Amino acid sequence: MKNLIKIKGDASIRNFYRKKNNRNTSIIVVAKKEKFKNLLVYDAINKVLNKNKILAPSLYKENYKKNYIEIQDFGNETIFTKLNKKKINKFKYFKKIINLLNKVQAIRNRKIKNFKNKDYTIPKYDKKILINEANLFCDWYVKKNFSEFTNDKFKKEFKKIIKRLANNLKLKNNFFVHRDFHVSNLMVVNNQIGLIDSQDALIGNRAYDLASLIDDVRFKTSKSFKKKVFNFYVKRQKKLDLKKFKNDFEILSILRNLKVIGIFTRLALRDGKKNYLKMIPYTWKLIKTRINENEKFQDLKKLLKKNLKIKLNEN
Repeated sequence: MKNLIKIKGDASIRNFYRKKNNRNTSIIVVAKKEKFKNLLVYDAINKVLNKNKILAPSLYKENYKKNYIEIQDFGNETIFTKLNKKKINKFKYFKKIINLLNKVQAIRNRKIKNFKNKDYTIPKYDKKILINEANLFCDWYVKKNFSEFTNDKFKKEFKKIIKRLANNLKLKNNFFVHRDFHVSNLMVVNNQIGLIDSQDALIGNRAYDLASLIDDVRFKTSKSFKKKVFNFYVKRQKKLDLKKFKNDFEILSILRNLKVIGIFTRLALRDGKKNYLKMIPYTWKLIKTRINENEKFQDLKKLLKKNLKIKLNEN
């Protein structure tokens, strides 16, 4: 079609097109694989967000048989592009993002009708999912870089440690978790913040999205800035057990970023998206920062240093 312009997508298997119709535009999301999640669930989650007065793309039209939906166009400006401009007060934006996160975490309705008029209930983010995600690190990154013998031996020990860390989480899985809450998925829409890429949302640990935002592999910030944002979030919470929350924040940051290294390696090897590899060194830096902050990561630190020769003691 002449009025469709392909636009830059994300790490998923979806394709995105901007549709121009006179002065109006919309986005066509095409998903031939995993279309239940990428079309039906995506729209269902957006409905939950909109119902809770959180800006998410509204559905204009669906053609599930032909593998696409047509949704609201939020434009091209993400918070990420905004923050990379000179003389921007980054903390001012992060305060707005934390206010948005508080609204997201206040969501209580977890059931919605999808566009097929079927009930969709947001599933739980259980430990099994968390552990399987962290194991992507072994399945892709370790497999690519090491011999089969090293990989098998490493894998056994790694899985034991990951399971132990997951079992050491203290908070309940009772909060709406976007699971990819970072500045590249936050759009500037008429002085508001719009939330996109929400199809993976689950009901899980309240520390997860904050870890995703603060220890974001795509956007570099200083340790002091990270601490400032963390403290701003904490001060705005009622009845928060800080010790338990900090424990879970650190564990989830490490588990998430190990998963990220696995996913970035998979994107490069399986999908030919090699540009993701350049973000792996900073991901290691984020893991290193958290791993050195707490004794509970000593076994993981020892394993990574011994087998992967990762320098984890540097500042």
